[in-house]
Amino acid sequence: MSISTKYDPRSAESKWYHYWLENKHFSSQVDYNKEPFSIVIPPPNVTGVLHMGHMLNNTIQDILIRKARMEGKNACWVPGTDHASIATEAKVVAMLKEKGIDKKSLSREEFLSHAWEWKEKYGGIILDQLKKLGASCDWDRTRFTMDDDLSESVIQVFIDLYKKGKIYRGIRMVNWDPKGKTALSDDEVIFKEVASKLYYIEYQLEGSEERLTIATTRPETIMADVAICVHPEDERFAHLKGKNALIPLINRPIPIIQDEYVDREFGTGCLKITPAHDINDYEIGLRHHLEVIDILNDDGTLNEKARILVGEDRFIARKKISNLLQEAGQLAKVEDYTSNVGHSERTDAVIEPKLSMQWFLQMSEITKPALAAVMDDQVKLFPPKFKNMYRSWMENVRDWCISRQLWWGHRIPAFYLPDGEFIVAHSAAEALAEANKRGDKTYSLEDLRQDEDVLDTWFSSWLWPISVFDPDFFRTGEKNADLTYYYPTNDLVTAPEILFFWVARMIIAGYEYLGEKPFKNVYLTGIVRDKLGRKMSKSLGNSPDPLELIQNYGADGVRTGMLFSSPAGNDLPFDEKLVEQGRNFSNKIWNAYRLIKGWEVADNEINEENEAAIRWFESRFHQALAEIEDHFSKFRISDALLSIYKLVWDDFCSWYLEMIKPPFQTPIDGRTYTQTIAFLEDILKLLHPFMPFITEEIWQQLESREPKHALIVTAWPEKKSFDPGIIEEAQHIFETVSQIRNIRATKGISPKEAFELTVKTASPTVYLSFETVLKKLANLTAIHFGGTVENAVSFVVKGDECHIPLGEQIDLAKEKETLLKELEYSRGFLLSVNKKLSNERFVAGAPAAVVENEKKKRADAEAKIKALEESLSKLG
Repeated sequence: MSISTKYDPRSAESKWYHYWLENKHFSSQVDYNKEPFSIVIPPPNVTGVLHMGHMLNNTIQDILIRKARMEGKNACWVPGTDHASIATEAKVVAMLKEKGIDKKSLSREEFLSHAWEWKEKYGGIILDQLKKLGASCDWDRTRFTMDDDLSESVIQVFIDLYKKGKIYRGIRMVNWDPKGKTALSDDEVIFKEVASKLYYIEYQLEGSEERLTIATTRPETIMADVAICVHPEDERFAHLKGKNALIPLINRPIPIIQDEYVDREFGTGCLKITPAHDINDYEIGLRHHLEVIDILNDDGTLNEKARILVGEDRFIARKKISNLLQEAGQLAKVEDYTSNVGHSERTDAVIEPKLSMQWFLQMSEITKPALAAVMDDQVKLFPPKFKNMYRSWMENVRDWCISRQLWWGHRIPAFYLPDGEFIVAHSAAEALAEANKRGDKTYSLEDLRQDEDVLDTWFSSWLWPISVFDPDFFRTGEKNADLTYYYPTNDLVTAPEILFFWVARMIIAGYEYLGEKPFKNVYLTGIVRDKLGRKMSKSLGNSPDPLELIQNYGADGVRTGMLFSSPAGNDLPFDEKLVEQGRNFSNKIWNAYRLIKGWEVADNEINEENEAAIRWFESRFHQALAEIEDHFSKFRISDALLSIYKLVWDDFCSWYLEMIKPPFQTPIDGRTYTQTIAFLEDILKLLHPFMPFITEEIWQQLESREPKHALIVTAWPEKKSFDPGIIEEAQHIFETVSQIRNIRATKGISPKEAFELTVKTASPTVYLSFETVLKKLANLTAIHFGGTVENAVSFVVKGDECHIPLGEQIDLAKEKETLLKELEYSRGFLLSVNKKLSNERFVAGAPAAVVENEKKKRADAEAKIKALEESLSKLG
């Protein structure tokens, strides 16, 4: 079979993905003879398209699921999408606007018809894109948070929590999104530093010429002022107690009150109180029984209560109010000011605090088991540093505002009677039956009105690890086979910014309904940033198109490139050169495969000279496998990849293949070839979770295999003991070869010119064990031990003094300079090792093997320094 000179990712990716699907390699069914390993995908918004964060997140999930599958576990990765109430409704409204249709002109049913049409057309795009990445999800299990059965589970949970007294309805100050025209929970508000202005406004005292100057960032809300507040111990304003001031421009009198909340150092020490538009003012208003005047419409424009600038947008009104105050002589000054301003996580609109009738879930008690689960490591966070953030959130949790003023989503199952009373029920018919039990009056269905609001999107996705396996559980209370078998799931891979949004709430739901954690481990990825450290976004234009990257570099190249600098919880400084490095790695693997398959094989021959190389690489492979398994156990996925990368690039390609490569036009012996193919197959197994396409391509080309023996379902390599001694000896030989090659390069000597090597060493066994390898790689005719060598270049390897006679006069001064530089470096290296070993915290806290390795480095450095000093003494 002829092997193409270049690996073609495009043909391989489509071919093997189709093959895996066709042979049901991604599918999972309950099988009690196998250990389950399940992951639920963080459902991307149905509005979404693949971005770099998705790429990183899903690559890691795929690595975990592919490794588990190869370990013989029943791997089940459940995909799906989230209906994303706010984002999807905004998309549909924008689409209708383009068609000249105003949402207000449509009935709820008409709007939802358009929304479902939009979802069917665009909703599956991101899942199709994940297939390009190689995601091995069980696509037959694909779920959508508004599937009928999942919607049913959401309604059942709402009713259950309401009956338990954990859901209530009330007027509270909420975060209002004027663009989305809906309430948001605290977690959906992103605070950003914004450059704004501090306006110093003069309020005249009623019946006096005296004025009070008040600093505010929001002059457009002065018409909603109901008081001016000063600190009770502030002597500057003690004489104002009980007096009134006039609101500028509208001259409405408001009282001057005292409250310890006022910061005497901020601004002028006076605070205007606007309870309808500030949460802290609202609390002061409650304490002092103040009126509440809301001057803003739901879309952020001024209403009739403002009396001036009615209908103007709040930010335009701010500028106009500033001008009007200036004209009226009541604007003392304006200063530049930086403040933290809340923005909607979904629409990026500036949030307005707003008093509103909403539905809430009481969080103080329901969160306790979920807090304990993480603090006690029942649910482990990787990296663990996020435990403190989690604890802080959970210990300071506020009731969750779960209602949203939208049409797209799960409609709240509350039905209102004509007198304003409501009944929470599964359907209007059930609510009617309940209403007619309450008293003498008989109602009809026409008398009932269902709540217009829908539930927060997170109120469905917090049930995700349960509902994707058994949505009917919330109705029956009985677990089906899937839920019994796959729950709790194993690993969750997600972003730190939704640790409370979603992760904490899933843990809460798991303990509330199953008394069990929803997953065992949570791997928190970092944010993908550009080379300048900026978060990637469409607005900055700094985010590459993931599909274009796959097109240019291949999915395997992109997957590995993403992971080359992506330790858990730390941000990923993305550089396209990393993806290029990933593609180069694919080419390196392909070229190694081509080299091996290009050799002619003498089946019945055994080359004893290759035995040392085979024994070394076998030990090196199992040493690397132990490292890789350790990295996986600690969710150091990037470190696992780098260990494989070094094993493949350095140890297999650069050393092993060079060690056993037969001379030109000479066949390789059968035993070495067979063992090399076995090594290559083991390497492909390690690489497969990271680089599924190229590995399956080579695997299938090595020999004809049935689908049940495809690489994707081949057993992961078994850990075996290894010989550290032979690994150390080989490293000694490699360093010797590198030194000789370096001498050739610096002195312009051809690699074809053979040398003799003389070594002064206490242990010639190392050189004798690898004599054939050393002679071959360094092009040596002989190796001698002891004695003196005239006109020789010398170097030191781990304390051994090595000499190469060049047959010409040696520049002693230059040799001395070289040795002095090496001595200086070795002394500096020894100093750094000693510093580490003198650190009691390091010695006490580091694993014993790490400490032992440092001690070995110290011994090697001391031996090398001694040998260098001896060499220098001979030069005089």
